[in-house]
This record gives sequence, structure tokens and C-alpha cells, in this order.
Amino acid sequence: MPLAVKLGLAASGFYLLVGMLFGVVKYAKIMRSAEHRAPVYIDIAHRAAFMYSFAALVMAKLLEHSPHTERVQVGALGLVLLFFTITIAGYFAEGLRDRTDNMFRERNFTTTWYMYLLIAGEIGGLAVILWGFLRTQFFPA
Repeated sequence: MPLAVKLGLAASGFYLLVGMLFGVVKYAKIMRSAEHRAPVYIDIAHRAAFMYSFAALVMAKLLEHSPHTERVQVGALGLVLLFFTITIAGYFAEGLRDRTDNMFRERNFTTTWYMYLLIAGEIGGLAVILWGFLRTQFFPA
């Protein structure tokens, strides 16, 4: 099994576990809240971890058919997973602070430059992975 596929599957399992653990935190916050609600960003982190778990699984499956070198595969996957991980951690940190219900109200590095980097990194990394799959499955040389 190629290294990138192993990393994608491991990341999928990791994000799934994180989602479950964040569910415990969410439950604890709900039970301690007078309104019986978790902070918005705890809820977002919980859901994002689950969604990214399945996204990592899809990328691992696409990488099984990649014509790219191991370095390109791992680099493309790693870029996407890096942004997934930072984003989940950021949501969770915002939720623990319970500072805001909309982190985009304030213009700062995170809401501008980080978002530009995230867009380029996630879409670019996935485009490399998807193109590799399409190339082998629909456009063989």
C-alpha cells in the first residue's frame, strides 16, 4: 500500500476519533450550559472533524490510483491534511474560549491571509490528487 494511502487512512481514523472525543466535550458543555447548548465553535469543530474524516478517506481511495510519485502524493495529501488539522484545532480553540459566534466579524490574519492560503492549499492539493486519479482512469497514456 502506498505511503500516501496509509497516511490518508490514518488521518481518516484520527479525524473520526477526534470527532468522537469532541462529541464528549460538546455533551459536557451542553450539560453545563443554562441553555443546554454547546458553544457554536465546539459544535463546528465536532462536525468538521467528522466531515474531514470522510474527506481523508475519499482522498486515500483516489490516491490508490495515482500515477504521481510518492513525494507528490504525500505532498498533496499532506497539504490538505495540514489545513484540515489547523482548521479543526482553530474551531475547537474558539469554542473553548466561547468568545464569539462568528470569527469572521473581525478582519485579521486568520480571516484574510490564512483563508487565502487554506483555499489555495486545500483546493490545490485535492486537484493534484483528483487529476492523478482522472489521468489513470480516464486518460491513460
